[in-house]
Amino acid sequence: MAGSVGVSTRGSSTLARTLDAVVSSIATLGRLIELTVTSLVHLVRDIVTLRHPWRETLSQTIFFSGVAGIPAVLVAIPFGVILSVQVGSLTQQLGASSLAGAAGALGILQQGAPIASALLIGGAVGSAIAADLGARTVRDEIDAMRTMGIDPARRVVAPRLLAVVLVAPLVCIEIIFVGVTAGYFINVSFQGGAPGSYLGGFGQFAGVGDLVIAVGKSILFGVVVVAIACQRGLEARGGPRGVADAVNAAVVLGVVASFLLNLVVTQLVTMFVGRAG
Repeated sequence: MAGSVGVSTRGSSTLARTLDAVVSSIATLGRLIELTVTSLVHLVRDIVTLRHPWRETLSQTIFFSGVAGIPAVLVAIPFGVILSVQVGSLTQQLGASSLAGAAGALGILQQGAPIASALLIGGAVGSAIAADLGARTVRDEIDAMRTMGIDPARRVVAPRLLAVVLVAPLVCIEIIFVGVTAGYFINVSFQGGAPGSYLGGFGQFAGVGDLVIAVGKSILFGVVVVAIACQRGLEARGGPRGVADAVNAAVVLGVVASFLLNLVVTQLVTMFVGRAG
């Protein structure tokens, strides 16, 4: 009898913890959406009324570019080489070597570049934002701003959202250019591919619409990653340990959210844009 009561108590406790975790996750998501929407509203309103802090936006844009620019090249080169080697080997086995350029470059353009830019922004930019805002939060600087009547969503988050909107497309295009160039070099130099067939195949199957979708996805991923990083930083508690937890959560959640969004966006594009084409 006592054993049955103990099992029932443990089951109830587990269920209660699960429900608390679900409710907490929903509340966190709600705060994230509220922060993002509020920041975007402030951003649009301040740009229209010429009250946006452009100096802060410029500073963050330069910082984001410096943090993500060089790593983008270092990521794009091996990514383009590996994809070219794998696709080239497969197309040679199938007797369709002329399609190696189209397949490899399309993989970089449609999936590789947006995801790689999300990983870079999440790992480099997102962690830096979470660490900066988390440190300012535990030092009570954010509370001091609220006491002075300054909305952190307007003064802190909005400039960073605009900065990532400006930087994310540049990072995505940089990865596309470097990745396709590396794939071209490997295909032509080591796999016996013809330069004309590589470029011709890429031009035949890829279009401006693919580039627009890739850039749009990178902007969406960047906004989500920066919003998550800002929220985790602004909600950091408990001193240095809390800042470290905020940075870790910002990177993990930003990357996971980007992958999930990529799945949804890719499915929607396949359903509607691909069908229309």
